[in-house]
Amino acid sequence: MADHEETKGESLVDEISEKIRVGGSSSSSSSSSDSGDDKPAETQAKAYRLFGRERPVHEVLGGGKPADVFLWRNKKVSAGALGVATVIWVLFELAEYHLLTLVSHCVILALAVLFLWSNAHAFIHKTPPRIPDVSIPEEPVLQFASAVRLEMNRAFAVLRDIASGRDLKKFLLVIAGLWLLSIVGNWCNFLTLFYIVFVLLHTVPVLYEKQADRVDPLAERAMGELKKQYAVVDAKVLSKIPRGPLKDKKVA
Repeated sequence: MADHEETKGESLVDEISEKIRVGGSSSSSSSSSDSGDDKPAETQAKAYRLFGRERPVHEVLGGGKPADVFLWRNKKVSAGALGVATVIWVLFELAEYHLLTLVSHCVILALAVLFLWSNAHAFIHKTPPRIPDVSIPEEPVLQFASAVRLEMNRAFAVLRDIASGRDLKKFLLVIAGLWLLSIVGNWCNFLTLFYIVFVLLHTVPVLYEKQADRVDPLAERAMGELKKQYAVVDAKVLSKIPRGPLKDKKVA
């Protein structure tokens, strides 16, 4: 009888210890799963973004009204801008209208209508037209000129840095870009090229904003492949090309 009670007590102690052991392992597994859940969150936070951007597309485009137009925040304004650009391209490119001729005809028509209306208002019993006093404000013009000056100075600094021979990769990229631009220039004139760029600005950013989750992984693969190919070219060709003088090298 005593032996039976002793074995029963031992089995009870073993059962309690087993439950404690199982509870500890489950808590440790849950903690490890929690830590494992944190890792994907960190990797998702550092997901690849096209062109290395860390801001939304709206901020990359500069924000404000221009970005709203490119991303079709106001569909009427965006459609109007695209429609005006299309009409200008059709007039100058397809109809072969010239800018000076178009401006002259528009001014002639406007002046004739206003002149006749101003002199015939007594006969047609209409109030004379109110011609507004149009003047160009100084501040927007100065801001635009300052922005153009800053961009031109930045471009000159980049070209000077490339011409100094310090960055071979940047030099090759600029040469390739200018070469492609010259090829495109042979295909179409400046107006058509400007219109193509204008249409792309009104279509590509808004499509990318909607499909960024699909485009970014594909871009990551493409960039990885380009880096591999560049590493091969760099090891076999570019590394053997003599470089220009170092930036910190002192003249004896």
